[in-house]
Amino acid sequence: MKLFPREQRSLFGEILDWMLTPLLLLWPISLVLTWLVAQDVAGKPFDRALQFNVNELAHLVGVKNGEVQFNLPLPARELLRADESDTVFYLVLGARGEYLSGERGLPLPPDDEAPFFGEVRIRDGEHNGDKIKIAYAWVNLSLPQSRPALIQVAETLDKRSVLATEIVKGVMLPQFVILPLAVLLVWLGLAYAIKPLNQLEERIRARKPEDLSPLDERSIPLEVAPLVASVNDLLQRLENSIRHQKRFLADAAHQLKTPLAGLRMQADLAQRQGASADELKHSLRQIGSASMRATHTVNQLLALARAEGSGSAMTREVCDLAQLTVDVVQDCLPRALDKAIDLGFEGAQPGSAGLRMEGNPTLLREMIRNLLDNAINYTPSSALQPGVVTARVLVDPFGKVLMLQVEDSGPGIAVSERELVFKPFYRTLGSGVEGSGLGLPIVLEIALLHHATVSLEEAHAGHQPPGARFTIRFDTG
Repeated sequence: MKLFPREQRSLFGEILDWMLTPLLLLWPISLVLTWLVAQDVAGKPFDRALQFNVNELAHLVGVKNGEVQFNLPLPARELLRADESDTVFYLVLGARGEYLSGERGLPLPPDDEAPFFGEVRIRDGEHNGDKIKIAYAWVNLSLPQSRPALIQVAETLDKRSVLATEIVKGVMLPQFVILPLAVLLVWLGLAYAIKPLNQLEERIRARKPEDLSPLDERSIPLEVAPLVASVNDLLQRLENSIRHQKRFLADAAHQLKTPLAGLRMQADLAQRQGASADELKHSLRQIGSASMRATHTVNQLLALARAEGSGSAMTREVCDLAQLTVDVVQDCLPRALDKAIDLGFEGAQPGSAGLRMEGNPTLLREMIRNLLDNAINYTPSSALQPGVVTARVLVDPFGKVLMLQVEDSGPGIAVSERELVFKPFYRTLGSGVEGSGLGLPIVLEIALLHHATVSLEEAHAGHQPPGARFTIRFDTG
């Protein structure tokens, strides 16, 4: 239960509620407990006074000529009855229960209580409609066949209530000053405790929109560190996303500039006066070729952006890597035949054990297609000397590794360039092959998303041409 409900939750208010609510609820409980303790404490000195009076009266009981006598001097009787706030009663009964002195209507001990000696007991009672405390004791008279004498002293409870009230006042009245002071100190302490949060808020507000650097975790409370760490992780992912977007826009502008300029130039040539039909057809063919290059570049850029932006949001499902590879090989077969390239698949067949893995089938197909396109593009081939491109899927059931290999019979890639070819827009000089330089970066990005490794080596070491072999290892353990 909160004493101060709010429509909008406040950390300061929540903590203050949970600190003050028990304090304010326990205060009346403390008041009741203090009153009960004060009643007990206030009664003890008056009980001892009653017991003292009983013992004094017991000394005045004696036996003379076989008769029980009680002689209370008049001054002592008046002193016993004199009190500023309470009325004191006493009663003395003899050996046969006969009345000797005192207040006749004073309640007697319970009938089932046996006489006792050597102690004074206290009990509650009621006399003339007032609650009273009664101290009583039995006095052994040493008479044959006689009961002991009974001595009782009682008084009303006004003094006890007054003393208990004074005790409660003495204890509780200072709390009326201490309680508001405690609330104020709690308020100030809490305000000081959350001051680092306010400072963190000010630092965040003072930041420029382009500043996505991590927040300093050293100057914040330990309890807030996980929140700041989560915010830093979000800032890092946001910075990566913005960086990818900027790079995508810059890459798109850079790569589309050349084909678009070619399209504009060919259009200008086609529109010039005096152009022949052959020149017009040539310009149109150039326009078509440039548009195809622009379309291919756009598709590659979109594929790279899709791969870079997938991250943890990438949907995964169980895939058969061999089946995906066979499907892509069949799609690339017409293009390979146009270049007289022998394109084939070998290794584990679809449906075999150990080929199933979790991944995104769309991205995996894109990765395999880029590897095959790269091999087809850079493998020289003719009808007399056809090039060879092979896609291969291998399974290592003991090491729990699934491998995809694409190798060709082309000129290979120099050792000094094997890391550079995975950077966007890098293309090997002197190859004479048109391309966007995005195929292998897409392959690497998709492999990393699937926690796989990419390696590059010579396909036929010691032969000319040595060819190239790309190997992607998936950990299925």
